[in-house]
Amino acid sequence: MQTLTRDRDTELRRTVTRRVLRVLFITAVILCVPAVAMRFTPEVNWGPLDFIVAGMLLCGTGLVYELAVQRIGQRTHRVIGGLALAAALLLAWAELAVGVFH
Repeated sequence: MQTLTRDRDTELRRTVTRRVLRVLFITAVILCVPAVAMRFTPEVNWGPLDFIVAGMLLCGTGLVYELAVQRIGQRTHRVIGGLALAAALLLAWAELAVGVFH
């Protein structure tokens, strides 16, 4: 009995670790886009704080989505939740970038 519990805990940790690493990897790939663009054009001018804030927004949204996917059973509800998270991310990004709501 104890072996089954230990195996299940080990598998759960692997799954969680895999999901977190996937979110971190995707965040890093997305942040490479402005980093590379800064090398080719002066129109993209991000500072270290811009990368930190964008990384926090992207990583936080990805982790919340992964948590929601684990908790929500129906595929339709997952899609709706994902779209709502994407909309919230885009609104926050637009506000920080150009001040849409001011």
